[in-house]
Amino acid sequence: MDLQLAGKVGIVTGASRGIGRAIAQTLSGEGMRLTLVARSREQLEELSASLAAESFVQAADLRSPEAPAVVVAATLERFGRLDLLVNNAGATKRGDFFSLSDDDWIDGFALKFYGAMRCSRAAWPYLRAGGGSIVNIAGIGGRTGSADFTIGGAVNSAMLNLTKALADRGVIDGVRVNAINPGSIVTERLKLRLRTLAAEQGVEEAEAARAMTLASRVSRFGEPVEIASAVAFLASPQASYFQGALLDIDGGQTRTL
Repeated sequence: MDLQLAGKVGIVTGASRGIGRAIAQTLSGEGMRLTLVARSREQLEELSASLAAESFVQAADLRSPEAPAVVVAATLERFGRLDLLVNNAGATKRGDFFSLSDDDWIDGFALKFYGAMRCSRAAWPYLRAGGGSIVNIAGIGGRTGSADFTIGGAVNSAMLNLTKALADRGVIDGVRVNAINPGSIVTERLKLRLRTLAAEQGVEEAEAARAMTLASRVSRFGEPVEIASAVAFLASPQASYFQGALLDIDGGQTRTL
């Protein structure tokens, strides 16, 4: 299927690894020109060199209030347009609620929520001008609470509400805004959780993985490219009737309505 993305311009935050890296690779494979954003310039440069289409590196800490506007301005200067913003940056700390500090909570919201909000605000006029779109990468923790994921769940819930609110405004302005809730995806973060679980239980990592999938009642973990493919679809004209959609890509882990 031709997604009609060739020649269009997108910003992908959190692009240096994991889901963000897969998103960049997939969009570039569709012919999109990209601004790659993360804190690690070295990883971004390595990724940029491997991509099929033109890309532009912006090493930035999106927790800084000024950074999103700088990234958007640099993208416009480089490419002259903006068609897509993928808000993917941000990881939140797990742990027992009573062990998490105020700073942990502040940091959790600073990058994933406030970074996405500010990127959206800065990008909006240019997305409106070209009928572009935003795809927010949230997470199933925003739909189903978990005792060891209180920060992440709260942040993801806020991301989903922001998606709905911006989609409402987007009906007026001609900007499509949707979100994806990944489940357990095979990234370095998941692998670290498995190593920790294996060490705590005194078992092999493969056994820890089986236990985690069993507890989640899914048949397997997801792959980053499965999230990336959905992003490409949502960014394309093929998804022109998607507005305010919240897509759970989690192998069936979310069983609530």
